[in-house]
Parts: sequence; structure tokens; C-alpha cells
Amino acid sequence: MASAPTAPPTPAKLPRIVAASLIGTTIEWYDFFLYGSAAALVFNKLFFPDSDPLVGTLLSFLTYAVGFAARPLGALVFGHYGDRLGRKKLLVLSLLLMGGATFAIGLLPTHATVGTAAPVLLTLLRLVQGFALGGEWGGAVLLVSEHGDARRRGFWASWPQTGAPAGQLLATGVLSLLTAVLSDAAFAGWGWRIPFLLSGVLVIVGLWIRLSVDESPVFKEARARAEARAGDAERLPLVSVLRHHWRDVLIAMGARMAENISYYVITAFILVYATTSAGVSKQTALNAVLIASAVHFAVIPAWGALSDRIGRRPVYLLGAAGVGLWMFPFFRLIDTGGFGALIVAVTVGLVLHGAMYAPQAAFFAEMFATRMRYSGASIGAQFASVAAGAPAPLIATALLSDYDSSTPIALYVIAAAVLTVVAVAAGKETRHRDLAEVAPSGDAEPATARTADAPVV
Repeated sequence: MASAPTAPPTPAKLPRIVAASLIGTTIEWYDFFLYGSAAALVFNKLFFPDSDPLVGTLLSFLTYAVGFAARPLGALVFGHYGDRLGRKKLLVLSLLLMGGATFAIGLLPTHATVGTAAPVLLTLLRLVQGFALGGEWGGAVLLVSEHGDARRRGFWASWPQTGAPAGQLLATGVLSLLTAVLSDAAFAGWGWRIPFLLSGVLVIVGLWIRLSVDESPVFKEARARAEARAGDAERLPLVSVLRHHWRDVLIAMGARMAENISYYVITAFILVYATTSAGVSKQTALNAVLIASAVHFAVIPAWGALSDRIGRRPVYLLGAAGVGLWMFPFFRLIDTGGFGALIVAVTVGLVLHGAMYAPQAAFFAEMFATRMRYSGASIGAQFASVAAGAPAPLIATALLSDYDSSTPIALYVIAAAVLTVVAVAAGKETRHRDLAEVAPSGDAEPATARTADAPVV
């Protein structure tokens, strides 16, 4: 029996859905990036005070990396239930978990108060953050992708992606303000807690907005078709993903390598490199990241719109190749110690990163069938983060410690860029795909790729 196409959202409805995803992802990335910045600036002294400064930074980044280790588990759990119960419910839960963990970090006793229990508690809360973020990204981009206009999906789906620079902007802005008005002693003593405690207020705002939007119409249509066939519901989306979409998962993981590694080198490791090797003050480094993040936020929708015109793969490949080519100039500009050069280095790096990050949401969503899309997109994205973003600041700091040079770090990012170029080039263009699926769960080949103009059958 033919099923009627899902009606597109009204002009007033779609921006509200985009806002719900954007504000939620902004809050969650604020929480996540806040930890990364604090790890580079103060956690080494507060939670690992007995270590050499650079070793303390390495240990601090190690707890930072632990959050990434939990992201695949979050992707599996949230993806499974998101494909069975819906996108909206899981997004509300992810926001509560992330906000609660971040607020609790702001209340943690330090090493000076409770000794080794302090870094243990910090690590546990970091695990909760990673688990929540592992489930957040897939649901947020799917909620927009499955509501939006197919011909402008790249543009609309790129807006939740701006939550990353918006969260970075917010986290860096708050830290920059506090380091400007507080002495180093005051910031280390109590000022660092303020941004973490602010998360509680932000979560209340995010929940109010997220609870006001509707479930994805594409998901509701797919679930209705499954319920119409006795026992046809997707009981184990993960199994279906690995059976029918293993190649897409590998392509998504490869696509994330340069995107993830370059981002954390440019925005997190720079706070270590600029202050220790280039003699730049932490306030100057934070201000440069702040300005660059604002530009990053602005260019992501533009890259998303371009992917609607020329395709996801060309834009993604441009970003991957560009980031690789930029790495040596990036470090040379930082080595000058000038504020203007620092701004140019970070800004150009993030603009090129945006060419990968903007089309990524639509690109990954278009790879998978509806009843396994949350699982597939989340698994591809978050499993890659364990090998890419998690160790990136750690590896970069270790390379700097061993070689006292930026050259090995640049080569590390370039190698990731080559891997991403190969992965994306091996994938298929997806911008004309219709996100509605037609094949029942038991079919050998679930339909994943009707063109946007094809009839729904």
C-alpha cells in the first residue's frame, strides 16, 4: 500500500525546530568545551598538583579524553532507543545528563581538599558528559534533517552544527571574561567554578525549548509503517546498521578524522602551544579562539548552503585538503607571538574546518535508512571520535614534549587529512537522497536512497 508523503513543516515551524536543536547543541558543546579549556588552563594545578606542569597538562587532557571514550557507548544506547522511541525523548535526556554532570563539576572539591578522590570524581563526571554527548549529536541533526526541506537540507541541517562554535564561543567568552577581571589566584581558587555552575541555568532554557517541538515526521511515518506490519519493528537497529550499512559507517568514521583532530588541535591544544612555546598569554590565546569561533559560527551555514548546490563531497573534500595544507602556516603564524597572526591562524583553520563540519550533518543522515539512522549516524560519528578527537590534544602535547617542535604535530594533522580525503572520495554523493524509507525491516536491502524527486511508494 502506498503511504502518503510526510507534509513538510510550515515556514514558522521549521525555524523553531532548528532553534531547539541549535540551542540544545550549543549548551551541550558549551559544557563539553568548557571542560577542555579548563583542562588546558587550571585543572592540571587543581587536580594534579604534584606533577611537572607539562605532565600535569597531559594528565588533565587524559581526563578530557575519557569523555570521548564514553561517546561510543552513548551513541549505541541513544541510537538504539532513538530509533525505537523517537528523537525528541532522547534529546531531552541527553541535555539533562550533560547539564547535570557539568553543574556537578562546578561543585567538586579539588586535590587540596580530598586528595586523589578529586581526579577520580572529575573523571566519572567526564564520563557522564561523554555518554550524553555521544547521544546528542545524532538526534539533534536528525530532528532537523527529517523535518526540513530536502532541497535545502544541507543548509538547515548545518545549523545544529553551529552549536559547536557557539558552545566554544560561549565557553571561551565566559572564561576570557573571568580571566580578565579576576587575578590568577582568584580564578584558580573559585572563579573557574562559575562557568560550570552557569550550565544549570542554560539547561533549564534548553529544556523549555526542546520540549516544545514535535517528533520527526519521517520517524513517525516509518514507525507507523512498521506497526502496520506485525512484528516488523526494528528490534536491534545496531545489527541492521552493521549488516546493511557497514561501508557507510567506515566512510563516516574516516570522514571525521581530519574534522575532529584538526578542531581540537586548533581550539584546545593551541591554549597549551601558544602559552608554552610562543610566549603568548592565556588571555590573548583565549581572545583569538573567541574571535575565530564567531567567524566559524557564521561560515558554517554558508558551507551548508553550498553543499546543497554542488554536493556534500566537494565541499567536504575542500575542507579536508585545506586543513592539511594550512597546518604549517598555522604554527608559523602562532610562533610569531602576534595577536593578529594568532587570529589569522585560528580563523582560517576554523573556516576550513567548517567546510567539513557543515555538510557532515546532512551527509551522514542521508547515508542511513530511517529506522536505523540515529544508530548509524551516531556510531559512525562517535566511534571515530575515540581515535580522532579524544587523543588529539594528548598526542599533540606529547609530540611537543618529545620533539619541542610543531612539525610532528602538523604532520599528524596532515595524515588525518589524507585519510579523510580517501574516505570521502570513496563515498557516494547523497544530496539528492530522500530520507523517507520504503523497504520493510526484513528486506535484504533496506532502501536508503530515493532521489528527492522520486515518488513515495
